[in-house]
Amino acid sequence: MSTTTRLASQAELTIDVYDTTLRDGAQQEGMNLSVADKLAIAPLLDELGVGYIEGGWPGAIPKDTEFFARAAKELDLRHARLAAFGSTCKAGTRPHDDPQVRALVDSQAPVVTIVAKSDIRHVERALRTTGEENLRMIADTVRYLREQDREVILDAEHFFDGYRYDAEYAVAAIRAGLDAGAHVAVLCDTNGGMLPGWVHEIVTDVRSRVDGVLGIHAHNDTGCAVANSLAAVEAGVRHVQGTVNGYGERTGNADLVTVVANLELKHGVDTLAGDGLRESSRLSHAISEITNISPYARQPYVGSSAFAHKAGLHASAIRVDPDLYQHIDPVAVGNDMRMLVSEMAGRASIELKGRELGIDLSGRADVLARVTERVKAAEAQGYTFDAADASFELLLREELDGVRPRYFSVESWRAIVQTLSEDISLTMAEATVKLHTGRGRIVCTGEGNGPVNALDHALRQALVDVYPELEDFELIDFKVRILDTQSGTDATTRVLIETSDGARSWSTVGVGPDIIEASWEALVDSVVYGLLHRDVHPR
Repeated sequence: MSTTTRLASQAELTIDVYDTTLRDGAQQEGMNLSVADKLAIAPLLDELGVGYIEGGWPGAIPKDTEFFARAAKELDLRHARLAAFGSTCKAGTRPHDDPQVRALVDSQAPVVTIVAKSDIRHVERALRTTGEENLRMIADTVRYLREQDREVILDAEHFFDGYRYDAEYAVAAIRAGLDAGAHVAVLCDTNGGMLPGWVHEIVTDVRSRVDGVLGIHAHNDTGCAVANSLAAVEAGVRHVQGTVNGYGERTGNADLVTVVANLELKHGVDTLAGDGLRESSRLSHAISEITNISPYARQPYVGSSAFAHKAGLHASAIRVDPDLYQHIDPVAVGNDMRMLVSEMAGRASIELKGRELGIDLSGRADVLARVTERVKAAEAQGYTFDAADASFELLLREELDGVRPRYFSVESWRAIVQTLSEDISLTMAEATVKLHTGRGRIVCTGEGNGPVNALDHALRQALVDVYPELEDFELIDFKVRILDTQSGTDATTRVLIETSDGARSWSTVGVGPDIIEASWEALVDSVVYGLLHRDVHPR
């Protein structure tokens, strides 16, 4: 399937990609990157294939000063050039006398990005200086950094708002930087308030009035950061800035992976070095792990739901030709098609999901019919298999083989919570399980931080002598959803549990009248599935 349509009159284009995850992205609420975090993320950005990695603001932020000092010794970038971010010299001073400008040189970064005011209102009210002095500050700082053998990028802050207020001054600001030797003048939608048509119109006008390379830096306050970046490229910019996963303050920056995927896969424009786009899903998620911000499942291209299909009608068509319901081949971005099993599922969905799990159901119309009905009946009770592949596979195997894999049988279980005083820190949870295996009856008691944790400990302690493989199992995520909330304390509870054995993870679901019963069901499924996929036989 060909999805590429080149930009009009722009065949063989190359767009410079500038990542600002470590600086602008790190301003996101709740994100706090250490120097070690930045040193871990930078190689991943380099592997993605971006041309520039903006590391921070040395001289203004001590942590960033340390980052550049260590980066010079510890980072070995193959594709990207490291950029230090800073501002022009202050009003009334010369660049060589400004300690922050000197810190940019001392950072040893081969590229320096200078932020400059391009909105006359900011010049007069924030910098408290004249328009002429601001133009002098821009030109002198760029010229000085060029004399220090640095590649210089000029970020024209608040450019679009400034242009709409006083276009002549906004253009004069970027012209001052380009004439002094800046390699690129980046038009910044700092407030994120632009729309694609406005961006295209303004960039088109600026292109007709200045010589030199223009760039775009878009924020997402209108939800249009990616669209605005693409509109700017269509109007003639050749340098795009953004952040991985759209990190950034307020509503974030342009999601760089989405921008480059659209440019490469839809327009045939060269953006990333190497084969980084095919690794973008893995790299996006790896960066999420370091930032400790959960990946967004519905993120374009790289989200876990980006190529997930739920409706039975979709599944029937996909079985014939996957291109019928997918705008690209997921492999192009390192992702994969997933079939979601739900009450909307038809037999085609079940068959495709079985194939995804390594179970061939072709020619088994009887099994497909039974599984389809069981799924619909289960979801009517509150179950969901969208995010619980392990529980679905156990259900599927039960219908296929006539029996669920049986590593133990449960005689009984219970969990109690006891508070020893009014001090909640003295609350104790205890669980007792009674099980039967091929080696006899087992009774075990476990304690934990809450009844579910206690049950988890008791179950695994009871079985670990029989199945030592359980030593590697660890509960890594636990989600609770109260269904039918209008029923109050009589509401149904759904629990999703994610378990890992150090090499892979799997998710199971349980539903019950309370959180403990629902959790027990999910815990049992988790143990059974984990042993099954370790190729362990019942003992």
